[in-house]
Amino acid sequence: MNRFAFGALLGIFAVQAALAQAPTGKVTVVTSFAKDVTDPYKKAFEKAYPGLSLEVQNRNTNAAVKFIEETKSANATDLMWASAPDAFEVLKGKGLLTKYQLKAQGIPEKVGSYPINDPGGFYFGFAASGYGIMWNERYVRANKLPDPQEWSDLSKPIYFDHVAIAAPSRSGTTHLTIETILQGEGWDKGWRTIKQIAGNLRQVTDRSFDVPEQVNSGQVGVGIVIDFFAFSAQAAGFPVKFVYPSVTTVVPANLAIIANPPNRAGAEAFVEFLLSPAGQEVLLEPSIRRLPVNPAIYAKAPADYPNPFKDPRFTKMISFSSEKSEQRTDAVDVLFDQMITFQLAGLKAATKSIQAAEAALDKKDNVQARALIAEARDAVAAMPVSDVQAGSAETRAAFTGAKEKTARQAEIEQRWSAFAKEQYAKAQAKADEALKLTR
Repeated sequence: MNRFAFGALLGIFAVQAALAQAPTGKVTVVTSFAKDVTDPYKKAFEKAYPGLSLEVQNRNTNAAVKFIEETKSANATDLMWASAPDAFEVLKGKGLLTKYQLKAQGIPEKVGSYPINDPGGFYFGFAASGYGIMWNERYVRANKLPDPQEWSDLSKPIYFDHVAIAAPSRSGTTHLTIETILQGEGWDKGWRTIKQIAGNLRQVTDRSFDVPEQVNSGQVGVGIVIDFFAFSAQAAGFPVKFVYPSVTTVVPANLAIIANPPNRAGAEAFVEFLLSPAGQEVLLEPSIRRLPVNPAIYAKAPADYPNPFKDPRFTKMISFSSEKSEQRTDAVDVLFDQMITFQLAGLKAATKSIQAAEAALDKKDNVQARALIAEARDAVAAMPVSDVQAGSAETRAAFTGAKEKTARQAEIEQRWSAFAKEQYAKAQAKADEALKLTR
């Protein structure tokens, strides 16, 4: 056998060996991402790995964490794929993730000020995400609204009934937005800002992608969203704009291999694919439009594509603590629901009364009325717990994440709800009294 024939034979053997070692079977991923994200990745991944098929189970982030906990004794899921880093911290802390040594190259240590990968090797960032404000240009012009730039803009009377947000208890990205405001402004000031904005809400939606859909269609003018919702809408031709407020952050969206995965080789292949140049390029597709964590990919992005590794806006964003967020995740979500989601009518009524009194005060000043309005705003902003109490071991223990609420959790929720209802009624009464003094 001549050397050329021998070389060809070795090449055939190498290909056969590679095919024999290639992962096969079904890879199951639980994810909060919509089909606009998962479908392009399913197609690209299965093309890159012909022996593998990707099964996508869609659950919101909180439901996904609970599902993984509840099925740990007979786990049938390979991967967790979602935006919220604190959710991965929860899973990591409970021993529900598999440590893995990443092979992908070209990924920096940080995006903005935030580590892209878990230092312990239990979860990995595949895309960067920032949080901000999206609006429909036609709606804004038709309703004579100014373009919002900061969170505080959305608390102005002109935005009353024009804003939408998803419930953070149902949306990991909204939870991160709320937590970002709390970390950026501090607990008391942050909640004041959030509740002032909430007083102007049209509604609180159950799903995060309901908000951009309503903004796209013009059902509502302004939405509080993660950036890629706006970028993908712009790529689809919707008349929308997006801004990062000065108090915001950029953090990685993540994926992790679940403990005891049924197809570990397939799960590792999916991790490596998402962080490969081919997988990172999928993020640029118009239906996705997320920010890659590989800086080299931006050379193939559209000219106006945000680049967190070069854009100076990202260096000014706050440093987000996933540890702090993880400690009080349940408390923040429950506080939002008990004070805003389930009390929206009362909060809006108090807000409308305050705004009416302030408008009247602008025309006819009254010292006593001004003091009453300040008291009304303080009543709305009042919190039933401090940040220390919200993150305490006692509060965390009350929220077990189980299907059935503990008696302690039910008692806390009832107490926080009653507190909010009482404060909003007090605020409305004071604002109404102030309005009478201006007549």
